[in-house]
Amino acid sequence: MASFTIPVGPLHVALEEPMYFRVNVEGETVKGVEMYAGNAHRGMEALARERNIFQNVVLTERVCSLCSNNHPLTYCMSVEHVAGITVPDRALYLRTIADEVKRIASHMFNVGISTHVIGFQSLFMHAMELREKVQDLKENVWGNRMDLAANMIGGVKFDIDDEIVAYMTRTLESLKKPCEEFLHLYMKHPQVKARTEGVGLFPYDEAVRHGSVGPVARGSALDNDVRKETPYAAYDRVDFDVITESGCDVRSRAVVRLREIFESISILEQCLRDMPSGPLACDPLPEIPAGESIARSEAPRGELIYYLRTNGTLKPERLKWRVPTYVNWEALKVMLHDCKVADIALIVNSIDPCLSCTER
Repeated sequence: MASFTIPVGPLHVALEEPMYFRVNVEGETVKGVEMYAGNAHRGMEALARERNIFQNVVLTERVCSLCSNNHPLTYCMSVEHVAGITVPDRALYLRTIADEVKRIASHMFNVGISTHVIGFQSLFMHAMELREKVQDLKENVWGNRMDLAANMIGGVKFDIDDEIVAYMTRTLESLKKPCEEFLHLYMKHPQVKARTEGVGLFPYDEAVRHGSVGPVARGSALDNDVRKETPYAAYDRVDFDVITESGCDVRSRAVVRLREIFESISILEQCLRDMPSGPLACDPLPEIPAGESIARSEAPRGELIYYLRTNGTLKPERLKWRVPTYVNWEALKVMLHDCKVADIALIVNSIDPCLSCTER
C-alpha cells in the first residue's frame, strides 16, 4: 500500500482557525501526525506587561472570542487574590450568568460546526438558529454579541433589572424543547452516528495521561470540572451535574457539550431566581500590592489558568495564561491515529480548538 505525506492547513475549508499538520498516510488511513503551531501568534503576554493592571482587563478579553468572558474573569480573580479584594455577592451571581450564557453559545457553535463538517446542513442551520437566540440575548443584555465586557476588577460593570430577568427567563425556556430535539437528532440520526461513533477514539487512560480538560476529558469519562473542584463566582451556591460520557469518541464529546447546555440553563435559572441585592463592585479598590497568584475557571473548552506576578506598580511584572487547547492539543495524536483522511477535520473540531488562545 502506498505511503505518502499530505499537508492539512494552515488554511483549510473545514478548519475554523489557521493550524498546520503534516499527516503520514497509508492508503486512506492516518499513521502519523506532525503538528506545527505559531500561525496566530500575537505576543499578548508581552503586551500585557506594557499595559497597566486595569487596561489588561480589556486586553485579556481579546485573547479569544468564544471564551472571551472567561479570560477577563480569570484575570480579575487573579488580581483580586493578590489584593485581597472581596467581590460582592450580587456580582458573583452576575459573573456566573455571563459565564453560562457564553458557554451555551460556544457549545452550540462547536456542535453546529461538526454537523457542517459531516455534511448535515439542515442540522447545522438548526444549531446556528438556536445559537442566534443566545447571541440576541447577549446583545440585548450586554450590548455586544461576542465580547461582553461584563467583568471588572472587584466586581462587574453591568446589572440586570426585573424586566431583563423576565426576558432572560423567557429566552431560556424557549431554548429547552429545540435543544432537546437537537440532542435527540444528534444521538439517533444514522448519518450522524455513522460519522461520529467510534471515530477519534481517546480512551480514559489516555485522557488521564495527557491531563486533558473540559468536554474532551469528560467525553472520555474523566470527571474534571473546575466549577465543582474549586468553585468560583457563585458556583458553590447552585446545583448542577458534571456531565460525562464513556464513548471516548467524537460523538461522546459532542453529546457532553449538548447535555451541558441543559445544566447551564438550570444554573442560569437558579441565579436569576436567587440573586441577592447589593453593590456590583468593591468600592473603593485597594492598592495592588507586590505578590503573585493563580486563578482558575472552567471555560467552555475546559480549565483556564492565569498566573499573575505584581511588583507594587500599576504594571504587572508577569502575566501568563494556560488555556484548555494547550493540553488538549497533544490528544489529537491519539485521536487521529488509524483514522481516515476524511475524518481529520471532524476529529480536530471535536476538541474545539482555539488557536487564538493557545498561540496568543
